[in-house]
Amino acid sequence: MTMFTIQDYKKGQPRWCPGCGDHFFLASLHKAMAELGVPPYETAVISGIGCSSRLPYYVNTYAMQTIHGRAAAIATGAKVANPNLTIWQISGDGDGLAIGGNHFIHAMRRNIDLNMILLNNRIYGLTKGQYSPTSPRGFVSKSSPFGTVEDPFRPAELCFGARGRFFARAVATDAAGTVEVLKAAKQHKGASVCEILQNCVIFNNGVYDSIYKSEGRKKNAIYVKHGEPLIFGENNEFGLVQEGFGLKVVKIGENGITEKDILVHDAHCEDNTLQLKLAMMDNEHGFPVALGVIRDVEAPTYETAVAEQIEEVKGKKKYHNFMELLETNDIWEVK
Repeated sequence: MTMFTIQDYKKGQPRWCPGCGDHFFLASLHKAMAELGVPPYETAVISGIGCSSRLPYYVNTYAMQTIHGRAAAIATGAKVANPNLTIWQISGDGDGLAIGGNHFIHAMRRNIDLNMILLNNRIYGLTKGQYSPTSPRGFVSKSSPFGTVEDPFRPAELCFGARGRFFARAVATDAAGTVEVLKAAKQHKGASVCEILQNCVIFNNGVYDSIYKSEGRKKNAIYVKHGEPLIFGENNEFGLVQEGFGLKVVKIGENGITEKDILVHDAHCEDNTLQLKLAMMDNEHGFPVALGVIRDVEAPTYETAVAEQIEEVKGKKKYHNFMELLETNDIWEVK
């Protein structure tokens, strides 16, 4: 078996602002690719338009920067045409969820085997600071000088609503966490969505300050792992329990609470009720931000079903090429 290193997947000199989360993510993607060991010539990286969509220039694989919002459409065509390709689709929150929102939800619905990366900085960076589909209500930007008057998309909610089978989240500055979810996304057969939280240092710096450093994540985030109790905190002193139809943060050791009372994460559960509640947690409402693989459920994939259907139809046909097609009907020879 050929072994690949990080250098095998590197190419070019990244041209992003110093400190941009795209730098952190690119390094993690290179590392994940090397650890997965899929050859560069069996890998394609496809993007749309935006700061993050420059990424295909910096990977030594097949790569294509397409047009605004159409990365999922191009990636779908590539996967159906060559199911053996491992495809990484790179989109920003604007490219992926605004003009590309329609393609995003249908890629989920069809369950195409794509690794869909959503680099979410809650702003349009390339076009210089307009609010995006994930910017919060009241957000002041160049295109909303008095604050937005609309509610944002929440990527997990959109993914689950489109019958998504895999959703994971990581912080761009957390290399180990990012590599872990990228590898899990590749190993999942079907449409995988990885939301990567990152600051735009120019137009939306500090948006994820509470979890951007490891010290903050210890206090304000929870790493979810299938089969393990939902415990968090600097000393693992807090946990999540079910209360009514929602979740509640409790302190272990208080009011008779023990680790046995804490919910255990089930990423493979077909019913996404609790997975969605985990994905929707935020610090503003007194909850930790969930990081890691939140949902991972197997289902038939689109490109496999298409290939099987083609073979089934071909098997029933009396002809398999153009000449055989002609000979299925009456033939006249003119001399």
